[in-house]
Amino acid sequence: MGIAERRKRERLMRQKMIQEAALELFVKKGFYSVKMEDISEKAELSIATLYLYFKSKDDLYASLIEIALQYLHDRIQRIFTDNSLEAKAKIQGFKEALYHTYREHPTIIRIIFHVQLYDTLTSLDPKILDQLNGLAQKIMQMISDTHSAGVRQGNFKRGNSTALTDIVWATFAGLVLWEDSKQKLNPNKDFLKATLDQAFNIFLDGITKNTQKSK
Repeated sequence: MGIAERRKRERLMRQKMIQEAALELFVKKGFYSVKMEDISEKAELSIATLYLYFKSKDDLYASLIEIALQYLHDRIQRIFTDNSLEAKAKIQGFKEALYHTYREHPTIIRIIFHVQLYDTLTSLDPKILDQLNGLAQKIMQMISDTHSAGVRQGNFKRGNSTALTDIVWATFAGLVLWEDSKQKLNPNKDFLKATLDQAFNIFLDGITKNTQKSK
């Protein structure tokens, strides 16, 4: 391994250490209570080193959002580009992608939905904000285009594809918050999967033409 490659690997390892430390603290203390000094202490790195990687706590928070969004984008894209799947099967696949993103990055997803994003994201570096917006828009566009394709194929009712995409995301976000609160009462059960399945079945029944509805 060359020097440049080793340095790159070390940098990525430190970045991951910082992100993991921040996640743990955000969960324990709440996003707004955590300071950069707390994160540097938890990661066992100097505050100067921390600022070499992230200009602010908001930038660090944005890097966590990007991890989850990129994971979701990649899963959605694989389903969207699978020409063997019909629109209805793709929507079901998107549901699984959302769920598996939550299972892979539960802490990040919870933080995204619990933190007031407007105040946080508007203070970000415009370049970082553009990256996050770009990823989110690509995800939403693939879901929207899938509904439009279903309409053209005669499987789905006509409707505002953008609004329906918002409903998909809002359903997921709402259920994560609701089921998260239920799990605090009973931590041994995973309520999200069954509820998400039911919600998407209702959603698909609503947008599917009568002749195409599942029995």
